Amino acid sequence: MPSLTQIEYIVAVDKHRHFGKAAEDCHVTQPTLSMQIQKVEEEIGYPLFDRLKKPIVPTAKGQKFISQAKVLLFEHHKLMDLSRQQSAELSGDIRLGVIPTIAPYLLPLFIESFSKSFPQIQLIVDELKTETIIAMLKEDQLDAGILATPLEESGLKEKPLYYEPFYLYVSKSHPLNARKRIKEDDLRGHEMWLLADGHCFRQQIVRYCALNSNEGVFPNVQFEGGNIDTLRNIIRKSQGYTLVPALFVEGLGEAEKRDFVRPFENPVPTREVSLVYRRDQWKSDILNSLEQSIGQKLPPHLKEHDAKRQEILAID
Repeated sequence: MPSLTQIEYIVAVDKHRHFGKAAEDCHVTQPTLSMQIQKVEEEIGYPLFDRLKKPIVPTAKGQKFISQAKVLLFEHHKLMDLSRQQSAELSGDIRLGVIPTIAPYLLPLFIESFSKSFPQIQLIVDELKTETIIAMLKEDQLDAGILATPLEESGLKEKPLYYEPFYLYVSKSHPLNARKRIKEDDLRGHEMWLLADGHCFRQQIVRYCALNSNEGVFPNVQFEGGNIDTLRNIIRKSQGYTLVPALFVEGLGEAEKRDFVRPFENPVPTREVSLVYRRDQWKSDILNSLEQSIGQKLPPHLKEHDAKRQEILAID
């Protein structure tokens, strides 16, 4: 019967598809890791990995073995964490993924208060795209994610944290800058700066504005940003516009809001932001502490959804 340590080595190789990287992740030498996996293969009578392929991939029988090995590790970690949760003070770790259009504006609100309120909880945060967070949640490589929803992914639960309206960030020279409120029909694809593919924020904008133009703000320039601040700086010094979330606007100075930011008419395009985790997630007490810390620091007007005034945008 393989030991838990051997199973951890096998799952690590499956994760990294590389023996050296798996050994580094497990804090052992590569020969040690390889030897332990070979012992398991000798015991079960078949190879777990095709070592001739680059990157390394599981064999057909290996895939079935690894699938069950992940379940065993998940239940072992669950048992250990449940035993720790019996103490008077919350302790343990939580691995959290946050998408790039939320992380810069939400994390600064609650990180310090969470750290001080729950000193025995180790919060490990990664800024990742939606599809990566979903995959890592399903593989138990993350405990939770903060994402734009609804996702309606099988096996995942979504707990809304807040509802974030969008605003138009528009250059001073653009006619829309003179408007008090913006209508959906006012927007044109060839005047819109967008984030690159892979950002759900981009998908929401494209769907909301029904953008179908391949033209950019400048006919001889093609650019899609990696973050909202890049688009903001281009618009401030150039032309065009983009949509920005409310927490982004909260961080701007009053002069910049006055000069560049315009609200939408009702129903205002809005994104639902949720805490997302596996339905069999056992770290409920720690997740509740995280949700509590976030809720205490959010602007009150973001906590409730007004169906008459807000339109929740779909992801895809």
